[in-house]
Amino acid sequence: MTSVEQVRAALAAPGAQVSIAGVPWPVYKLVALLLGMLTFVVVGIITAQAAPAVLTAAAISTLVWLVFGRGRSPRA
Repeated sequence: MTSVEQVRAALAAPGAQVSIAGVPWPVYKLVALLLGMLTFVVVGIITAQAAPAVLTAAAISTLVWLVFGRGRSPRA
């Protein structure tokens, strides 16, 4: 099973994880990172400046990470 297939299968299951280099990652964290990278590229192209792109991407990633991670209990 490829990584893309793992992500697609994991999105359907609540609390799902994807194995990256043998380390289980919650899907919501991967989504947050991907949205942050996409935001960085789009804002960077629009503004042609690094500062707004970095700050906007960091804000989007953090917001998605916190919202989707809300209510999940940490492992003991």
